Amino acid sequence: MSLPIRTIAVVVVTYNSAHLLADLVGSLPGGLAGLRWRLVVADNASADDTVATARRLAPDATVVETGRNGGYAAGINAGVAAAFAADPDVDAVLVLNPDVRLEPDCVAELARELALPGVGVAVPRLVDAEGRLIESMRGAPSLLRAFADAVVGANRAGRVRWAGEVVADPAEYERCQDTDWAEGSTQLISAECWRACGPWDESYFLYSEETEFHLRAHDRGFRVRYVPAARAVHLGGESTTSPGLWALLVANRVRLFTVRRGRVQGAAYWLMVLARECSRALLGKKTSRRAVLTLVSRRRMSAPRGPEWVASA
Repeated sequence: MSLPIRTIAVVVVTYNSAHLLADLVGSLPGGLAGLRWRLVVADNASADDTVATARRLAPDATVVETGRNGGYAAGINAGVAAAFAADPDVDAVLVLNPDVRLEPDCVAELARELALPGVGVAVPRLVDAEGRLIESMRGAPSLLRAFADAVVGANRAGRVRWAGEVVADPAEYERCQDTDWAEGSTQLISAECWRACGPWDESYFLYSEETEFHLRAHDRGFRVRYVPAARAVHLGGESTTSPGLWALLVANRVRLFTVRRGRVQGAAYWLMVLARECSRALLGKKTSRRAVLTLVSRRRMSAPRGPEWVASA
């Protein structure tokens, strides 16, 4: 029987996030009601006044200045290392994007599920700024899912649980259940799971790092649990509108699959993803055009991910 989750390190990774911090920090007391917690802000060399704003809004927080923009996973790893150094008895780590706003009692609901045997990660029901459901649950990447996505599209494929990577049936978000992996903006990770899995893989820079960690957790016997009673707002990012970020997202999906399944299956997966992006590029999507150029470039696909990669995409 797992022990109750009582003490939580809240790790927020920031990059030019000063304008987002007031609402995030304001949501933490209600979202973490009934729990002991400490805030750690890991800043990836922001050019604005993020660090000063964090210290002003949360004077008791630990602020870690990483000195570089090493990506989301690097920020998480730096924040968690600082949290464990300050308190080795932390029961769990709450990883948050700065554009998340916790609803009241969100983390208590996550903690209840995280205390169940075998659960290593718990994630909430997410909505966007307009209150619309964010389809945050995912199936493990597979050739079947990549084929279905290429042929009928992610939304249609996702209506059938085994056929799509994105779980797109709204009814699935009404019940508590295990999922292969989930969108990484808001997640509670047990200290046991973190120590068994080790740090997040920083080589992805942005996108697929949560996929890799959740699948690695499964490999080590942990479950990822979706908890609809826990609720949070995620304002969302630019991956669907920025060609450079979309190209990075697509490239990292292919890389992760290849690392886990080998070059032969990886080549088949690459072909299906390329077919999907080509079909959307022909419809005029600039993001898919950029993704196609990236997928067919051996240099781009093999280059280390980082801010320079995105800027030159």
